[in-house]
Amino acid sequence: MPRSEPLPRTVRLLLLARVVNRLGAFSLPFLTALISTDHAASLTTAGLVSAAFGLATIPSRLAGGHLADRIGRRTTIVLGLCGCAVAQLAIAASASLTWAVAGAVLLGLAFELYEPPSQAIIGESVPEQHRVRAFSLFSAALAAGGMGAGLLAALLGRWDLRWLFVTDAATCLACALLIRLALPRDRPAPPAADDQGGDTAVRPLRDRALLGVLATGTAYALINQQTVIALPLALARQGLPAADAGLLFTAAAATTVLAQPLVRLPWTTRLTTPVALALAHLLLAAGLSGYALTRSLPALLASAAVMSLGDLLIMGRVYARVTDLAPPGGSGRYLAVFGTSWGVAATLAPLLGTQLLAHAGTTALWSVMAASCLLLAALHLRCTPESARPPRRRAPGRRGSATPVAPPVAAPDLRS
Repeated sequence: MPRSEPLPRTVRLLLLARVVNRLGAFSLPFLTALISTDHAASLTTAGLVSAAFGLATIPSRLAGGHLADRIGRRTTIVLGLCGCAVAQLAIAASASLTWAVAGAVLLGLAFELYEPPSQAIIGESVPEQHRVRAFSLFSAALAAGGMGAGLLAALLGRWDLRWLFVTDAATCLACALLIRLALPRDRPAPPAADDQGGDTAVRPLRDRALLGVLATGTAYALINQQTVIALPLALARQGLPAADAGLLFTAAAATTVLAQPLVRLPWTTRLTTPVALALAHLLLAAGLSGYALTRSLPALLASAAVMSLGDLLIMGRVYARVTDLAPPGGSGRYLAVFGTSWGVAATLAPLLGTQLLAHAGTTALWSVMAASCLLLAALHLRCTPESARPPRRRAPGRRGSATPVAPPVAAPDLRS
């Protein structure tokens, strides 16, 4: 696919649908704030509820990958989006803390179903050499919807936080309808070789290369999720409206969209994966240091933009690498296993973030996270291989290249 050639129609339709969904997708960062304010819960309780949500996303992500490869991408995406809508409405209508907790857990169980199929469509629809670009554009599409979502959060959040969840539910349903009507019918894959004892068995948990990416990816996801979850609470402790977090999310989203040409610059494409990931984590550290040292809204907006540049470099590289590692027919499950990093992070981030915030304050919270990014930058330079799968010990008849390419799907079996 030449650089000037547009993305396949299936991918473009998926990006459009996710933009629609993203327009209302800023309710989650305000879950802890809603529980604290509307249900008079302590900061620790709010953190535990968010952790319960995060824990529920782990089986959700694994189920999404399995269903994506078995029953089809489109069906799995629609199922996940409709489940999210029901849970969001339950949270918005909750009259007690018990019902809010039940809604949060239900949301977690549905929240990740549609991610592995969406990512599998991207990875399988473009050649290997263009996957970084394709996943970066996917991040940009989500960010484009996120710009409107951040402004919506800042507006509706000042009125009533519950309306954020209602809006999110509406966009989930709109996205599900668009996916159902616009994307081709599923053609689920035939039984995989792992069911027949073949050489191409899909066993992601036995793939040491994938487990290495999973380890560093979990550390990054933990930092990312702590930022998302703790930001509204941190702003409130600094005397700023919690809803201003929506403005910071908007600044980050706008940066992701406007900075897309940077991904295609010659010097950027020539960066090896270890160098690109190290540079990305240095940018994250710089942005988090800005959160720690500044209090004015303009300075915080600039810090959010710097962090967004780091996120942009990470997302395209990491998801392209995971797709490259997957054997034919297994990209959904590989992406699902890697995606559990976000579930682990969503479980631990509310606990760690709220405790740091309660006992050490905002400066300590952001400083610890910035130091963690510096450690990750050093780790990538030392341990991350330059290619997805180094050419070593290749068994005859199994994966003929160091970085296998999943075959293009004739009709997508459709699976943030």
